[in-house]
Amino acid sequence: MFTGIIEELGTIAALEPRATGARLVIQCSTVLEDAREGSSIAVNGACLTALAITPDSFAADLAPETLARTNLGELRAGSRVNLERSVTPSTRLSGHIVQGHVDCTGELISLDPLGDGNYWMRVRIPQDFDRYLVKKGSITIGGISLTIALLEEARINHGPIVGVTIIPHTYANTTLGFAELGAHLNIEVDILAKHLEKLLASR
Repeated sequence: MFTGIIEELGTIAALEPRATGARLVIQCSTVLEDAREGSSIAVNGACLTALAITPDSFAADLAPETLARTNLGELRAGSRVNLERSVTPSTRLSGHIVQGHVDCTGELISLDPLGDGNYWMRVRIPQDFDRYLVKKGSITIGGISLTIALLEEARINHGPIVGVTIIPHTYANTTLGFAELGAHLNIEVDILAKHLEKLLASR
């Protein structure tokens, strides 16, 4: 489990296609301080298993499912990624409950400066996930725990658009500072909403 509070920006060293899936190699330091073979590390919000750990890098195998649901297959050497270690029993839950199980990718529609280092970001979400989105609810975008400030209704052939405020710290310490319009960002909706849906449907 994760909180969506990014600890470090990593750099992709390599993305190696395999017969099934791929292997990702990431250069970093902070998230490796207490990492062991098999540790869970969220990369752009996707929970991956750390392998081949060195003092300044780790590798992770990407299953076909991971490549299909996330933006990890689009990464190239030099790409920056958001990194977070899994929580411990003593970790403060500063964000929200994040599983690292990416549901889909959303399209970055706009990222506009508001002044004083703050930004307003809009991301289009696939229609299938509209039912899990509520104003003031939680969403994970690119591994970052964010609060939905505005929800624009879906239109024909287009999913809803989520609007969120990006504070200066988040903009400076995550990949949002490198984001380009049209980029695919990993989305994880609130797991509590999914559980509630199933419980209500069973009644």
